[in-house]
Amino acid sequence: MTESSDPLRAHLARAFDWEEAHVGFDAAVKGIAAGKRGIVPAGFAYSCWQLVEHLRLAQKDLLDFCANARYVHALKWPDDYWPQPAPPQETAWDESLADFRADRERLKQLVADTRLDLFALVPTGKGNQTLLRTLLLVVDHNAYHLGQLVAVRRALGIWK
Repeated sequence: MTESSDPLRAHLARAFDWEEAHVGFDAAVKGIAAGKRGIVPAGFAYSCWQLVEHLRLAQKDLLDFCANARYVHALKWPDDYWPQPAPPQETAWDESLADFRADRERLKQLVADTRLDLFALVPTGKGNQTLLRTLLLVVDHNAYHLGQLVAVRRALGIWK
C-alpha cells in the first residue's frame, strides 16, 4: 500500500509507531535495567513494568476486539489490566515487549487490509464503536501511557 493509494490508512498505520509528537514505544522502553523495572517512584502510581504490561494488555484486548468476530470482553477493570509492580519472572519483560511489538504489527496489518471498512461498526461493539475509532483509541492510549513511562523513568533517573 502506498500513501497515495489510501492516505488515511497510510497515516493511521504510521501512527502506531511514530515519534512526531511524543516518544515511541521502542525508545521509551530502551535500556531499562532489570533492577529498575519494578520500582514505583515516590509520587507515582506505577512502575515501568506495570506501564509496559498495561500497554500490552490493553493493546491486545483492543486488537482482539477489532479482529475477532466472536470477541467477548472477559477482562475485569482495573484488576486484569494492571499487574503487580515487578515482573513475575526475569523473562516476563522481554516477552511483554515482544508481544506488544507483534500486536502492533498485527494492528498495522489490519489497517492495511482494504477489505475492511474503517468506518464500519465493530460487530461485537456497542454504539458508535467503529474500527477506526478503536484503532485511534489504541494510538491515543499508547501515547498517554508512554508519556507516563517517560515520567517514571525521569523520576528514577534513567531517562536521557
